[in-house]
Amino acid sequence: MKKTNQPAIIPFTAYQKLVILILALTQFTVILDFMIMNPLGDLIKKAFVLSPSQFAKAVSAYAFSAGIAGLLTAGFADRFDRKKLLLFFYTGFIAGTVFCGLAQSYWELMGARIVTGLFGGVVGSIGFAIIADLFSMELRGRVMGFIMMGFGASQVLGIPIGIYIAYHSNWHMPFLVTAGLAAGITVLIALKMQPVNKHLAAQHDRTALQHIWHTVKKRNYLIGFAATSLLQIGGYMMMPFGTIFALNNLRISSNDLTGLFIISGLCSVIIMPLIGRMSDRIDKFKIFVVASLWMMIIVVPYTHLGVTPFWEVMIFNILIMIGVLNRMVPANAITSAVPDVADRGSYMSVSAALQQVAGGIGSLIAGWIVLQKTPDSPMEHYSTLGYTVVGISALCILLMYRVNVMIKKKPVPQKKAEVELAV
Repeated sequence: MKKTNQPAIIPFTAYQKLVILILALTQFTVILDFMIMNPLGDLIKKAFVLSPSQFAKAVSAYAFSAGIAGLLTAGFADRFDRKKLLLFFYTGFIAGTVFCGLAQSYWELMGARIVTGLFGGVVGSIGFAIIADLFSMELRGRVMGFIMMGFGASQVLGIPIGIYIAYHSNWHMPFLVTAGLAAGITVLIALKMQPVNKHLAAQHDRTALQHIWHTVKKRNYLIGFAATSLLQIGGYMMMPFGTIFALNNLRISSNDLTGLFIISGLCSVIIMPLIGRMSDRIDKFKIFVVASLWMMIIVVPYTHLGVTPFWEVMIFNILIMIGVLNRMVPANAITSAVPDVADRGSYMSVSAALQQVAGGIGSLIAGWIVLQKTPDSPMEHYSTLGYTVVGISALCILLMYRVNVMIKKKPVPQKKAEVELAV
């Protein structure tokens, strides 16, 4: 038998699998609530007679409120059982999603998106803190791959179903259905997840403000914040107008739109676990660089397309999705190693807050760049967004390189069982 230099794949315990499932389901609903604004964008714009800039503000309202919530909770994120924090913020997210489903005006929708962002924007950071607490670095690539399958699953199941419901009922119903699903997941968290509180023993700061200051003043943390924030801007710039571009510029039908999301989502579900395994066996930064270059090459021609056959649009979307997902998994695995144990919750909260704010800024900038003269006319200047995303992606590579060098200089902890077995 020939020896191999590749590390052995460590199997998950039964309880680890349960935690991954729970966090993946929470990610699925939170991502679905956010992503559904993309395919519903055309319906919402027409229902409230909105300009691209006004719709971008509705999208960025979630991002900015999520950013504020992340900063406000950063000082407390490491002072409570993470399970209790997850239940509290996930319940608030459900309430905000219900309000979205009941909104009858543009301003009511704006208010509902703010409430949803205040709670939903923190759920992801709590989940990543739990991952960092319970899973060693050797496992995190696969864990991130499975958790972020929620992104693909939301496209395979959530978004197509949401589009179907919206076009056969109204745009309110997808939000109400999402809230109902999240309510069931809340019960699962309450009954099956164990407390996540071992980090409490490592706390030394006396006040919440001291803890935040202790976190944000560290130079290494600032580099991590900058890398993940910049990474988020590019996605937010193109995402809100993706469906509007597809319907009005590429001229695909609403039925084809559903198929487009299903096919792209299926690719995500298949690719995510594979990327996770690769990230645990191959250098995570190398995967991130290759994926970033891949995405940069595909985005430019896509944003220049005019009326295009559906099969060609589908190929472009799959290629872009491969690039995006291959960046997300290794990037999250790399940055999860930046904070020390005592700062994980605070770091993740601040990082999530800055990412949301950066994304909100990106969405607003995109709303100022693109132009649509009438609700049914082609969107103009979308190609400018493509060039902007390429430039931002190049900067992301440089910052992520610094993060990668930084974490490789950190002392390696002794390997140990980081999750208690629970059957």
